[in-house]
Amino acid sequence: MKKFLQFLKNIVPFALTAGILWWMYRGTDLRFLFIEGLSVLDWRWMSLSLVCGVVPLLFRALRWNMALCPLGESASARVSADAIFISYAASLVIPRIGEVTRCGTLKRYAGVSFSKALGTVVSERMVDSVLMLLIAVAAFCSQFPQFLSFLRTTGFDLNALTGQFTTTGWWVTLLCGIMVVGFFVYILFRLRLVRQTRTKMQDFWAGIVSLRQVERPWLYLFYSIGIWAGYFLHFYLAFYAFPFTSSIGVLPGLLIFCVGSFAVLVPTPNGAGPWHFAVKTMLVLYGVAESPAILFALVVHSIQTLLVILLGGWGWADLMWFSGKRGTGMERQAAGR
Repeated sequence: MKKFLQFLKNIVPFALTAGILWWMYRGTDLRFLFIEGLSVLDWRWMSLSLVCGVVPLLFRALRWNMALCPLGESASARVSADAIFISYAASLVIPRIGEVTRCGTLKRYAGVSFSKALGTVVSERMVDSVLMLLIAVAAFCSQFPQFLSFLRTTGFDLNALTGQFTTTGWWVTLLCGIMVVGFFVYILFRLRLVRQTRTKMQDFWAGIVSLRQVERPWLYLFYSIGIWAGYFLHFYLAFYAFPFTSSIGVLPGLLIFCVGSFAVLVPTPNGAGPWHFAVKTMLVLYGVAESPAILFALVVHSIQTLLVILLGGWGWADLMWFSGKRGTGMERQAAGR
């Protein structure tokens, strides 16, 4: 039974991704669509977007080290960054495994306590959740008048807008919501298992409350804001890479970014499927035709996923080289004695 549940946990996210993508792109020549998207893509803007996608991960590494210091743990920024690169790539294979992967990587290559590291990850997720909610509220409030104006000028009302959803669309939305709730239930269940070992739980709790002892809290806050600013620019600058989205303003872009970020909470590989559905729907709402909207979602998500894979490969190769160099250095020291 346990193996069956493990199988379901691993296969359901991929099945959900495949189902949503099939539904969105059914009857479409994906190869032609992707090639068409690349043909109109402005790589100058996309390259700038990709750079902005790397910066938040570096900020995460620096912020993580700040949370580890009060616990008597330390790791180089290089190892922490590599661990985060690998964690994002690992989540493409098994959704939400990244948090565990990066803590395990730091334990192996820097000797950091796994339980303490996991506690700091939980604390930073809390900070990120608060910031995400604040950004979402600000985005919606700033766009609410424009949202209503759009509905009036296009002749839509809320009932007509919701009526545009097909039955399949409603089922997709419901299923995504169930997946999010199920993910949080699973996390709570895993936390309950951690409590079975008292020492590990104490280390875990110490990691959670480590933020109270951070030496420079304003720097921690700066990194936190910088992470979300980088995520937004990573997404928003991609609009300028396509002629049909380049006119979307910052505030509409912020709202679309927030909706896409909430869609990523559904535990699928890199948010594939729910993210496509959410971003395409919001782009259509802001006047982009459906075909360019799904093209944007396909090309941008594919390129960003490729970036995650490349960074994961870089992190793994760098740690292999780092550990090999460290091992050689220790052997030389031993020979010198």
